[in-house]
Amino acid sequence: MNQKSDGANYAPVGKPNPVCKEGEFIFSVIGLEHGHIYGMCNGLIEAGAQLKWVYDQDPLKMAAFSKTYGEVKIASSEEEILNDPSVQLIAGAAITSERCALGMRVMDHGKDYFTDKAPLTTLKQLEMARNKTKETGLKYAVYFSERLHVESAVYAGHLIEQGAIGRVLQVLGTGPHRLGKVRPDWFWNPEQYGGILCDIGSHQIEQFLHFAGVKEARIAHSQVANYNHKEHPGFNDFGDAVILGDNGATQYFRVDWFTPDGLSTWGDGRTTILGTEGYIELRKYVDICRDPQGDQVYLVDGKGEHHFSVSGTVGYPFFGQLILDCLHRTENAMTQEHAFKAAELAVMAQNQAVVIE
Repeated sequence: MNQKSDGANYAPVGKPNPVCKEGEFIFSVIGLEHGHIYGMCNGLIEAGAQLKWVYDQDPLKMAAFSKTYGEVKIASSEEEILNDPSVQLIAGAAITSERCALGMRVMDHGKDYFTDKAPLTTLKQLEMARNKTKETGLKYAVYFSERLHVESAVYAGHLIEQGAIGRVLQVLGTGPHRLGKVRPDWFWNPEQYGGILCDIGSHQIEQFLHFAGVKEARIAHSQVANYNHKEHPGFNDFGDAVILGDNGATQYFRVDWFTPDGLSTWGDGRTTILGTEGYIELRKYVDICRDPQGDQVYLVDGKGEHHFSVSGTVGYPFFGQLILDCLHRTENAMTQEHAFKAAELAVMAQNQAVVIE
C-alpha cells in the first residue's frame, strides 16, 4: 500500500479496479474538516466513481483539495451540489457533530451519503439517521478506514471467513494516534468531536462486530482520561472499553493520543483476534524495528506459525461494493444496521465512561 500525506492527511492509495463504466457513478464532496476525505475519494475513484464537485466553507481547503483532484469543480454553495441531479452520492468529512445533519440534507435531496467516522455523536442523531434511511431507502455509509482501508484487516477477514482460527472468541485492539502540531478548534471540544471512544473508538468497535460476527452487544465497562492536555477541559487523550457480544465474544480496546515522535508513522495500530483454533495478529501500519512496511499478518494455528506481508496484494473491495450497492440497492459492502450498531456502541461507550481523574 502506498500512502500520500498532506499535513495530517492519511490517504491510502490502491490499484484501480473499476466496477462500473466511466460516468456511470458520479459523486461529490461536501465537508473537508478531516483528511480522511482524501482516502474516501481515492477508494471511490479507484473503484470507478467520477468525482464532480467539492464544497467547503473554507476556500483554502477547497483549493488544496483541487490540487489533488484536478478535475473537480469548486461549487459556490452546498446547494449547488445537492441540487445537481447527476450526483448519486455525497462523501463528507464535516465536523463530527455536524455529520448527521449533513446526512439528513443529503438524503432529503435523494442522494446516498458516505461519511467519515464517527458518523454521529449522540443517540438522538442516531435515531434521526435510522428514521431517515427507513423513510428514504437511501444509504448512510461510514468510512471505518482502520478495517476497510487496511489490507491486513481485509486479509484477516478472509482468513476468518475461511475458518482459519475457528470461532472468534475475543478481539483485542489498540488504536494509538499521533496528536500532531496543528488541530482545528473543534477537535478539542467534546460536544463537537464526540469524545475519544465515540471518535477513534468507533474503528475498534466496528472491527469487533465484523471479525466476531456480532449483531448486538453491550458495554461492560469503559473509561476515559485527560492525562496530559489539561489546557483543553473535557478533552480525552486516553480511553478504553470492554464489550460483550450477543454470541459470547468479547472485546477489549484502547485508544489514545500518545504516539511518540520517534515512531515512523502516525500510530502503531494492532489487532489480535483469538479463535478456538488459533489466533491472528495484525501489525497494520508498521512492524517496529523489523519492517517499516505495514500490513503484516501473523497467524498461529494447529499447523504452525505463519507470516504474510500483504501490502499491495489484497486491495480494498469495500469501495467497489459500495458503488454497486448504490447502483443496485443491495447491501454487500456493509449493512446499514452494522454501521449504525458500531456508531451506537461507540456513543454508549462514551456516555457510560468512567472519567479517570
